[in-house]
Amino acid sequence: MHALLLLLSLFLARPTGAGALNDSVLPFMEYLDPDRNVSLKWGFNDAQGTITFSLSIKSTGWVSLGFSPNGGMEGADIVMGGIGPGGAYFTDRHATGNILPVVDKQQNYTLLSLTEIEGQTTMTFQRAIQSCDDDDFHITARPIKLIYAYGTNDELNYHGKRRGTKEINLLNYMPRITLPSTDYLTITVDNINIPATHTHYHCMVMKLPKLKGKHHIYRIEPIIEHHDIVHHMLLYGCPSFVNETYNGPCYRGDTGDHCFRVVAAWAVGGGVYEFPENAGIPVGGESGDTFYRLEIHYNNPAREEGRRDSSGLRLYYTAQLRQHDASVLTTGLLLQGNLDYSIPANATQFHTYGMCNTSLFSKLEDAPVPDLHVFALELHTHLAGRKVRVGHFRNGTQIDFLALNENYNFEMQQITNLGNIKTIKQGDNIVVECTYNTVNRTGDTKMGLATTDEMCLAFLFYYPANNIDTCWSHPTTHLSDMADSQLLEEIQTSDQDPITMYEGLLKSIPQIQVVSDVHSNMSWYPKGTMMDMMKTPSVNCQMMEATSAPNSNPTFGRASGRLSTSWAVTLTGLLLLWAALM
Repeated sequence: MHALLLLLSLFLARPTGAGALNDSVLPFMEYLDPDRNVSLKWGFNDAQGTITFSLSIKSTGWVSLGFSPNGGMEGADIVMGGIGPGGAYFTDRHATGNILPVVDKQQNYTLLSLTEIEGQTTMTFQRAIQSCDDDDFHITARPIKLIYAYGTNDELNYHGKRRGTKEINLLNYMPRITLPSTDYLTITVDNINIPATHTHYHCMVMKLPKLKGKHHIYRIEPIIEHHDIVHHMLLYGCPSFVNETYNGPCYRGDTGDHCFRVVAAWAVGGGVYEFPENAGIPVGGESGDTFYRLEIHYNNPAREEGRRDSSGLRLYYTAQLRQHDASVLTTGLLLQGNLDYSIPANATQFHTYGMCNTSLFSKLEDAPVPDLHVFALELHTHLAGRKVRVGHFRNGTQIDFLALNENYNFEMQQITNLGNIKTIKQGDNIVVECTYNTVNRTGDTKMGLATTDEMCLAFLFYYPANNIDTCWSHPTTHLSDMADSQLLEEIQTSDQDPITMYEGLLKSIPQIQVVSDVHSNMSWYPKGTMMDMMKTPSVNCQMMEATSAPNSNPTFGRASGRLSTSWAVTLTGLLLLWAALM
């Protein structure tokens, strides 16, 4: 019996499956952590409706990968596995909170292989792209927040700091590139003092080092000295009349306040961003004398004194010019002047809207503006934000969503590739809708710069570049200016929910639509009408067979059935034999 136990132990500890899958089956790869200790390969088969993953982590303990609605554990669909003293283990689970995930009643993931070699555990598994199990996450062609965690041994204990989150569009993935050069510009503040205030914006206006001829920025890398207080960073290009350096608090009336052409962006939870191989942000050449403004938003809720920081951005550039000059268009809801716009307290879902009317572009451009080919977006709200949707309208009808984030997480903001190009033609409208929850607030929340204020923005990364840098809107007035209006009287006397009516009023009144360009010129239309967005498309689940049909091509769907069945039958036979001998 001891010999049989040894045989069973050796069987369970050996690598399961038929070895590594080739690159044609798993063509995509991303490191999920900055230190490159956690890597994920994947590929999918549309015809069979399956997706295959290979997770590799430099650890000999348990490993896990999850699909999260908001970047946290609660509500996440998680697989956990490893090779312990008793052999291989692998389970499909779901998280109900920040505790050990619960094993699903229905196991919908198929283990293909599990190896532990030279201190690295690799777990390869497969599932249906769309699942009918409520405990599983529906994988769609939209970005998904992946979470990972691992242990130092095979006891399923708390992971501590051995965890992370990264947002990836699994089905519309844009592969990363090999660095064409190692040249970069480093733009950081220098050991500045962070005031003991909740919110502080620091701006540094400067020239970049001289570059011989035009180059393209193709990679944006954050340099964060203190992750606990750096909320977001933006690098703006300045109009030609900005010709002096500045280093101090933002928005104090200096000429740098006119710099609004976004060149690079980073926000809390984000990481390195690489542009597609056919586009880059132009720098140098004719723009060599341009001034730039680095803006860093510091969030210091504890109001700590004596904090100093030297964070910033590293911009990788190349002289090998890409096909297109890329640019960033800021869209959404922005306020102008002293207009007050508040989100009421105790609202479970309060919607705000901003619109970009691209027909105004021609008022600032001498030549016709080419179509905008959008390849990536970054969405931005503050703490009360729960959802962000960006609708694309043509001839008054919505034709698409440019972005959908139904589980917005303030701690997880990053630039996300769309995977396919969205084309915006002149005359199209872009509507940004933000949903807020203020049930835990006792006073109104204003739209503003502070972390406790709110914003509703979408940054569109597109090519070819034009001179337009912002395109936004806001209501023409506020309720406090409408004391005699019939609409306000209806709100005060109606039996309907006043918060819902107030939201509808802000959406229904005329909207001032504004565009501005890199020279700080502006054009506006004061009688814009906010358009209604369609409902978010629902996911239709399909029951998938674990094995493929007879005589099908040897794709990973078929391999899944063969390998998992073989593993189960062999293990069952050994266990029965062991039981009989006992």
